[in-house]
Amino acid sequence: MQTNAGETATNRKYKDSVFTKLFGTPEKALELYNAISGKNYPESTKIKIVTLSDVLYMEQLNDISFVIDDRLVVLIEHQSSINENMPLRMLMYISREYERLTNSRDLYKEHKIKIPSPEFVVLYNGEKEMADFMEMRLSDSFELGQGVPNLELVVKAYNINKGRNAEMAAKSSALSGYEEFVAAVRANQKAMSLKEAVKAAIKSCVSSNILVEFLTEHGSEVENMLLTEWNMETALEVRYEEGIATGVEKRNAYIKELLKQGLSNEELLERLDKKD
Repeated sequence: MQTNAGETATNRKYKDSVFTKLFGTPEKALELYNAISGKNYPESTKIKIVTLSDVLYMEQLNDISFVIDDRLVVLIEHQSSINENMPLRMLMYISREYERLTNSRDLYKEHKIKIPSPEFVVLYNGEKEMADFMEMRLSDSFELGQGVPNLELVVKAYNINKGRNAEMAAKSSALSGYEEFVAAVRANQKAMSLKEAVKAAIKSCVSSNILVEFLTEHGSEVENMLLTEWNMETALEVRYEEGIATGVEKRNAYIKELLKQGLSNEELLERLDKKD
């Protein structure tokens, strides 16, 4: 699939989000994982970053994936309302990860292949209300949810908005700083444009000794990446809302046409069921 220069630039910006830029190094990924898991891996712990960069996943997952202590951890930042399809999306993603981490020829050997145990985490910082913690299961999406499922995948979702899961944030200065930065941008947006809000948040955080090194070194990148992320998110939400509104209008027009035909209530419902 060929892409023009503009499309390539947009994809690159979306992939390199502020979240991935901040936590995409082994050191910061380790710090974040210790905070989330409650474990205390030492700084010398080896972490291998295995984040997929496939363009097909750009609009699905904005992630950091790494292997630590024989565990394959997939971390996702989620800014919009929590997506109930996340377990299914994670399943598709982890399949690609295992495909890349293993030799396809080994699959046909007699002896069992050892693979890192998966762990799926969503860090939510959207504006809609969500509990501090929730679990989502792939089996909840099965057509027939009876008995023990033959396939399961569990996603742990944590609310990382400022003031939520405070104990977790206290264990990572990068995470608490990121929460402060995002909160500052949103507070500024009440009186400024997004661009002005980001600039002001960077300045205030640096002056308050929050993410100083990161924002000082990557300030302009952070500004561009956040503008791209949030503008894209807003555009997708508007498109979704417009789609719903258009669907409602078409359905109402269809009902009016049916009513003109003098159909009974039963006939009307039958027609609508067939159309749906």
